[in-house]
Amino acid sequence: MQRTCQSLPCILALLLLVAFGAAHAEDNDYGERVAEEHADDSPSANIEVDEDTVRAETRDYATLDGEPVSGYLARPANGSGPFPAVVLIHEWWGLNDNIRAMARRFADAGYVALAVDLYEGETAERPKRARSLMEQAMERTDRLERNIEQAFYYLDVMPSTDRIGSVGWCFGGGWSLRTALMFPEELDASVIYYGELETDPDRLNPLDVPVLGLFGSEDGVVSTDTVREFGQTLTELEKPHEIHVYEGAGHAFANPSGENYDSATAARAWSETTAFLNRYLKSPSAASE
Repeated sequence: MQRTCQSLPCILALLLLVAFGAAHAEDNDYGERVAEEHADDSPSANIEVDEDTVRAETRDYATLDGEPVSGYLARPANGSGPFPAVVLIHEWWGLNDNIRAMARRFADAGYVALAVDLYEGETAERPKRARSLMEQAMERTDRLERNIEQAFYYLDVMPSTDRIGSVGWCFGGGWSLRTALMFPEELDASVIYYGELETDPDRLNPLDVPVLGLFGSEDGVVSTDTVREFGQTLTELEKPHEIHVYEGAGHAFANPSGENYDSATAARAWSETTAFLNRYLKSPSAASE
């Protein structure tokens, strides 16, 4: 059954999300911090899965101003479902081979994964271009919200899907939290890999979505003080959450193309991610939590 945002908490959350987006769109320092962390990076992928276990293809999932938006849909090859589903939100590089590989990895783990494209066909190979694309996107947050909203409903109406979560990295990590704020009652789980955070209790109060946050202690984009404040606010609001700060890890520790890539920490974070999503999207008792 299609889920709609009609309750008072959901409507209030959307109004607060507008304020959230406006405030963060003015944070010019964010782009500078991300650029410094990725100064010597270039995107690539080294994630391998058994291709016989998944089916993957490019799919139109949204329409913006009359133009289709294509994403990358990966599903388990065996079985008819219903499967848990995840909206995957890319880093500032765009929907590239690394994110497609992650979609196949989620499918291999038993999920229907839709990797969205917030840049609508554009990708970056160098940090300067990535920063430009990210800043252009953040100037039209209403369009990004419509993009993600349609991705959510695309998965919601698929006969082979069940509960839905969101996962994002860096720029996409912030948007994974925003997805939870857009669907404060409908989304079933949200995973944030070193993404920009919201710490205002009024803006987080409507949230009824379990949140997993994964951060590095040496992150130059999202400080440990901000992570601590975020976790403390969720605790005070009695919101279900898990926060992990990995000692010695930097920003983008899970990105195989980056200078900060840490394979051991990335493996730990993947284990935390799958355990969390299995609990809230696969567990028979999750629906009643």
